[in-house]
Amino acid sequence: MPGPVSHGRFVWYDLMTHDPDAAAEFYAKVAGWGSMAWDGPEPPDGHGPYMMFTAGEHPIGGRAKLPAEALEKGAAPHWLAYVTVPDAAAVAKKTQELGGSILKEPTTMSGVGTFAVLRDPQGAVFAPSTPEGDEPTADGPPSEKEFSWNELATTDLQAAYEFYSSIFGWKTKEDMDMGGMGIYRTYGPEAESDITYGGMFAKTEEMPGSLHPHWLYYIAVEDIEAGVERVKEHGGEIVHGPQGVPGGDFIAQCRDPQGAYFALHASAKKEDG
Repeated sequence: MPGPVSHGRFVWYDLMTHDPDAAAEFYAKVAGWGSMAWDGPEPPDGHGPYMMFTAGEHPIGGRAKLPAEALEKGAAPHWLAYVTVPDAAAVAKKTQELGGSILKEPTTMSGVGTFAVLRDPQGAVFAPSTPEGDEPTADGPPSEKEFSWNELATTDLQAAYEFYSSIFGWKTKEDMDMGGMGIYRTYGPEAESDITYGGMFAKTEEMPGSLHPHWLYYIAVEDIEAGVERVKEHGGEIVHGPQGVPGGDFIAQCRDPQGAYFALHASAKKEDG
C-alpha cells in the first residue's frame, strides 16, 4: 500500500516545448539526463506522446509537445513543477478564494493521481498534485542531475509567501538581506526540518529576465563553469551568471534552445581533509 501523501514537496517537473526530442538531446548533453518511455495513460488535451527524463536510474520529470490550443493562447516553452498535497481539487478551490486562478481544472489520471495547473495571485504558475500511488522520489538532499532548488520571483514577497504557506504549509527558513535586491527568503517544511526547498524574492526592474512573476528550477551539476560551457555549446543561452551565492554555491540562469528558462546549481566544493 502507498504511504500517506506528503504536503508541500516538489516531486515532478514537466517540460512543455515545441520539439520534445530536440529538448531531450539538449538536456542529455547539459545535465546528463537519460530518457524513459512513459507506460501510463496518455496525458489529456493533446499533450502526448509523453516521455520521461531520468537522473541515473530514476525518473525526475517528463516532456511533451505544447498543444496547438496552448500555442494559440501565446504559451511559450516552459517548465512546470508539481507539488504534493492531500487534495489537489481543494487547493485549486482555495487558490481561487485567495485571488489566484485555475488554468487547468483538477484532472484525475488512473494510476497517476489528481493534479491541476494554477496561477498564484501575483501571476506565477504551479501545479498541486495528489499522487495515487507512491510518490516519485524520496525526500532528502538532492543529488547531481536532480532538481536542487525551486525559486519564485514575484512582485510581493510577503503576499506570495503567505499564499504558498497557506496552501503548502511552507515555513520560512531564513531571511537574507540582499541590499538593493531586498529580502531573499528561503523556505521549506516544518521548522524542525533541516530541508530547504528553495527561495523567493520580489523582483526589481534591474534584474535580468522577465518581469512577470515566475518559478525557476535549478539542476544540480558538479561544476558550474563546465555546465555553462555545455549550455552555450549546445545552443542554449546564459541569461545571468555564473555567480557565487551565500553559502559558497554557484549558479547560472539559462534558457534552452527553444526558449524554456532553467538554471544550474553547483554546491560549494569541500576542502580536502
